[in-house]
Amino acid sequence: MEALIKFVQDEFVTTKDFPEFAAGDTITVYYEIKEGSKTRTQFFRGVVIQRRGSGSTETFTIRKMSGTVGVERIFPVNLPALQRVEVNKRGKVRRARIFYFRGLT
Repeated sequence: MEALIKFVQDEFVTTKDFPEFAAGDTITVYYEIKEGSKTRTQFFRGVVIQRRGSGSTETFTIRKMSGTVGVERIFPVNLPALQRVEVNKRGKVRRARIFYFRGLT
């Protein structure tokens, strides 16, 4: 059963070519927002808190400060609305999930 699911994911789910990034990196994600009949591109710049999952279910979480409030957003890697991802700065962390960063900001 698992082999069948993996085959379907590999064949029918389109994957996008994004640069390699990991927890601690500062990235900018450009994604498309549809409002009625119009579409616009919006970006979200922040620090990657975690990457989780694999294949078509992989997601990553980004945290940014908006004024004095921390805002986190979870993006699926295979989201059709994602246009591009830019790595602004590489971070050096020793963990794959840096939840302690929430207490620092």
